[in-house]
Amino acid sequence: MTLNIEREYGLELGIDYEKTAFQVAEQILTEEECPYEAEVSLLLTSDEEIHRLNLEYRGIDRPTDVLSFPQIEYETPGDLSKAEEQEAGCFNPDTGELFLGDIIISLDRVKEQAESYGHGTRREFAFLVAHSMLHLLGYDHMTEKDTEDMEARQARALEHLGIER
Repeated sequence: MTLNIEREYGLELGIDYEKTAFQVAEQILTEEECPYEAEVSLLLTSDEEIHRLNLEYRGIDRPTDVLSFPQIEYETPGDLSKAEEQEAGCFNPDTGELFLGDIIISLDRVKEQAESYGHGTRREFAFLVAHSMLHLLGYDHMTEKDTEDMEARQARALEHLGIER
């Protein structure tokens, strides 16, 4: 797996961002039985910048903790069978890896939410990566059933990595 990480914001939270994001992304891909080597881009930014992006891309005028931009259109969450049909835009021509999409995380929100929920910043960061990876695989939380499914998948992945509240 390739994780392209860009830090445009210097907030230090005492986390090895790259190592943690890579471990969580790999765990999600393993549990979801992704048949391909994958590539993901991760941008670490501020509340101000994620607010701007949230407004620009979603029409929502406030900051958020994480934004996910999947590269693949899914009929069924986690079903990557359509990826080969969309081959031109989904596979990196240099590496052959399946490009799943982009994740953008507000480090300000990581800090704030970790304090609010009473757990560590690494756990909050790992949760947001897991959550976003599931979005890149077509999962969503538009219904109560979908929310429960995503929450169970996130919890399972973090538990397997020993990342707890």
